[in-house]
Amino acid sequence: MKQLNDVSSLRRAVRGLSGRVALVPTMGNLHEGHLTLVRRAREVADAVVVSIFVNPMQFDRKEDLEAYPRTLEQDKAQLAAEEVDLVFTPTVEAIYPVSMDVHTRVEVPGLSDIFCGASRPGHFVGVATIVCKLFNMVQPHCALFGKKDFQQLLIIRRMVRDLAMPVEIIGVDTVREADGLAMSSRNNYLDEAQRARAPALYAALTRTADALREGRRDFARLEDEATRMIAEAGLKPDYFGIRRAADLAEPGQDDTSLVILGAAYLGLARLIDNLELELG
Repeated sequence: MKQLNDVSSLRRAVRGLSGRVALVPTMGNLHEGHLTLVRRAREVADAVVVSIFVNPMQFDRKEDLEAYPRTLEQDKAQLAAEEVDLVFTPTVEAIYPVSMDVHTRVEVPGLSDIFCGASRPGHFVGVATIVCKLFNMVQPHCALFGKKDFQQLLIIRRMVRDLAMPVEIIGVDTVREADGLAMSSRNNYLDEAQRARAPALYAALTRTADALREGRRDFARLEDEATRMIAEAGLKPDYFGIRRAADLAEPGQDDTSLVILGAAYLGLARLIDNLELELG
């Protein structure tokens, strides 16, 4: 496995790869969810490139950026064990050669302004910008993203469609702990008592999904019930919504492809999760 940290070396190395190239963008602190993306990439491509870059443009608070866990040596060991071909670990200067205040940005209007976008203004501009840059640097045939960040996945798909990028976007199912908690680097912020309460978000999602399968269509009331359930479990709800899976629009009574999305604060962690479901 080669480790590269500048764009010129990366491009030369990618040109030397054979066949279909897959990219797995990450911010490091890898866990089983990330490794699942890498294994899926190996199945759909001949060569796998993984990027590790804690992107300052997508953080709305400096303290969150500084506190984000960085475990590069451990990450590289895990990627070498998965037989990754290239790992790209650029510096901030390599990604943003000019000040971020005047750097060109990529925005996906509408989708970026709701849910996580409303809670973290500018976050998805940072996500879209770094993903666009990585696509230009690597020029992969496909890129893989976890469905845990469902809104992010839709935004990237919309960006690729609107900008006519020749990259196939592959969503990979959320990897969960035994009690249902979605795997996330931010779970490291939870102490023992908080970790025991954290699955309440997933429990609220599953209960709402069960109610929808049983025929309930009072969406606003279901959202309120789930929000109360999360709060009663000791979490601070951020949002909880039932939306059309295709575009996160408000669902109608006849919509059958839905996604339930939720986020909540617990100590220093902000947990996000979702469930997709097909009705009828």
